[in-house]
Amino acid sequence: MRRFLAKSPWVYHLNTGSCNGCDIEIIAALTPRYDAERVGVKLVGSPKLADILLVTGPVTRQMEKRVKNIYEQVPNPKAVVCVGVCGSTSGIFDGAYSIIGGVDKVLPVDIYVTGCPPRPEAIVLGVLKAAGKLAAGTEKAGKKLRYGAQK
Repeated sequence: MRRFLAKSPWVYHLNTGSCNGCDIEIIAALTPRYDAERVGVKLVGSPKLADILLVTGPVTRQMEKRVKNIYEQVPNPKAVVCVGVCGSTSGIFDGAYSIIGGVDKVLPVDIYVTGCPPRPEAIVLGVLKAAGKLAAGTEKAGKKLRYGAQK
């Protein structure tokens, strides 16, 4: 397993029922124009490899169990970054029969990136703040984080 590195946060993107506006901005943040990889941010294809869970959209009833399952798969230490107004407050989907609410109704959220949709720069900044929060937490623990068997 991978050990958390503060200067190289790996993120897993999860859409819980959004309109895809925030998803497009996340992809834009990874393109050469904004180049999130320049500061070490890498998008991974499995939650088991991620340090940070990047969540967009309000949580629907069908996604509730799946969101919790994916959150449990992210190894500790982990952070959750909620992207967009819909993920924070349900936005325009508030009051719909199939919507539970914002991401914080299901998961503990560390950083909120607001906007409809938020700018790619704001998304990168939110991920870096979450990485800084994780790094501060590991320094407070006073030990190196290891995954798997301890030697």
